[in-house]
Amino acid sequence: MARFTLPRDIYHGEGALEELKNLKGKKAIVVVGGGAMKRQGFLAKVEDYLKETGMEVALFEGVEPDPSVETVMKGAKAMQEFEPDWIVAMGGGSPIDAAKAMWAFYEYPEITFEDLITPFSFPELRQKAKFAAIPSTSGTATEVTAFSVITDYAKGIKYPLADFNITPDVAIVDPALVAELPVKQVAYTGMDALTHAIEAYVSTLNCPYTDPLALKAIEMVFDYLPASYRCNMEARAKMHDAQCLAGMAFSNALLGIVHSMAHKTGAAFSTGHITHGLANAMYLPYVIKYNAKDPVAAKRYAEIARFVGLGGASEKALINSLCEKINEFNVILNIPATLKDFGIKEDEFKEKIATISENAVGDACTGSNPRTIDLATMERLFTCIYYGIEVDF
Repeated sequence: MARFTLPRDIYHGEGALEELKNLKGKKAIVVVGGGAMKRQGFLAKVEDYLKETGMEVALFEGVEPDPSVETVMKGAKAMQEFEPDWIVAMGGGSPIDAAKAMWAFYEYPEITFEDLITPFSFPELRQKAKFAAIPSTSGTATEVTAFSVITDYAKGIKYPLADFNITPDVAIVDPALVAELPVKQVAYTGMDALTHAIEAYVSTLNCPYTDPLALKAIEMVFDYLPASYRCNMEARAKMHDAQCLAGMAFSNALLGIVHSMAHKTGAAFSTGHITHGLANAMYLPYVIKYNAKDPVAAKRYAEIARFVGLGGASEKALINSLCEKINEFNVILNIPATLKDFGIKEDEFKEKIATISENAVGDACTGSNPRTIDLATMERLFTCIYYGIEVDF
């Protein structure tokens, strides 16, 4: 038996934000990030729409990129004091992810973070509040997923929280919110969406419910991401839908070691934070080459290439075409090809490779990767990514 879970309602397209007027409750807390939603007027709209329903509204602002354990606990305390029956999270993946974790601590104040990092171990939510998510980037799809990523900066790692309980009740996917997205974010979030869809399609938990969503998302990213990067608004609207489709797929099929590696390297190096989508984009072609040694994965990568119209007379040729296409996108989007090109110092990489490899092998996403991997092989794969070495093992 398998499970397929989505939000009860997904509102999408122009004007979808107005659906907030139809929420029913007494109090709503709005969780947002660093200020873009306020500057662009969307925060005021959300407050006004919620107040039209008769709800009292409170704000929790300032969620940082890659939200921390400390921010989660601070937000949970604000919720415990305000006692909302709706949590409305708006912005990129960070405020929505943070709000999901806050939700758990709001409803269960005695629970610990250590209790939640075991996959699918959350207590039953919706005892006090329901959850609405409004994305302002086109990549994480956290508005439709059972996942949240929280960073423990003291340990230098990211924890992917996983439980169907934190799938939002309502998702509002309005393209107006991504019209002014900076091009770097368009690039990184777009490649994050592509990685979600590809990993979902080859995951050991793929199924007939997730496959069509993943393939359509891949096709749309290949069709629209370059134009979205060039600020074409129609393409940005299409990408907003594509990332949501990818999220529906991976929330149910799960992911693989591209994400395991990205989770454990984002905050690991002193030379600069590796943005999640950028890390996924760098690692993806290397991981495809590694996973393609598994015959089932190879078949499915080739199916992706055929579906999007890439050339290749053999399975191997189709997989090479897929990797070449991803590499071409990385060039267009100004994404480095290696960790060395990103700026990670060789001495620091060598010093930390054992630890980050161990953490990546132990990541929750590793279990659904189509090919198993051990610590020594993970170190070898990271080494290929650092120096740009062909993966032939």
